[in-house]
Amino acid sequence: MTPRLQKLFDSIKDLNPVERLGAVTGEVPAAQYMAVCARLKGDGFEQLTDLCGVDYGAYADKPREGPRFAVVVHLLSVKNNVRLRVRTFCPDDGFPVVASLVEVWPSANWFEREAFDLFGLMFEGHPDLRRILTDYGFVGHPFRKDFPLSGYVEMRYDPEQKRVVYQPVTIDPREVTPRIVREKHYAEEKDG
Repeated sequence: MTPRLQKLFDSIKDLNPVERLGAVTGEVPAAQYMAVCARLKGDGFEQLTDLCGVDYGAYADKPREGPRFAVVVHLLSVKNNVRLRVRTFCPDDGFPVVASLVEVWPSANWFEREAFDLFGLMFEGHPDLRRILTDYGFVGHPFRKDFPLSGYVEMRYDPEQKRVVYQPVTIDPREVTPRIVREKHYAEEKDG
């Protein structure tokens, strides 16, 4: 670990930091998420560069013990030239909610909307939490691991009704097995 990372690691001991592949991750309980992030901004992490949702359902090909959904925030301190990842787990898998960070870092706005749209994560106190990438009539959250690969509905333009219509998915599941196609006498020796 570099001296700079060691200094960061020592300064956030209360977040149970873990260093892996040259990056430091701190884990925060959901109840303290907003307060810890506000403290980190005051400590010099002036930029939130990314916020994303994570679905740990069947993580690493086995069922996960503990909460299913997490929010991961990537922070940057330009002054100290260090990056920090902060992760918090949503306490309730049925209705995953954490505090919104829009008041601390306004750049969290669209990232939180994206996590809401794709994972169904709720952000308490968000000023405008609505879908950002999927259609307003879309059912479900496509980045959840239990979302069906073909979705629930499809839309198409109906020339008779002169509008877009929704209908149940009509895609037949198929087996995707690669085929190797070679010329007829591929492996035979050629005469000189």
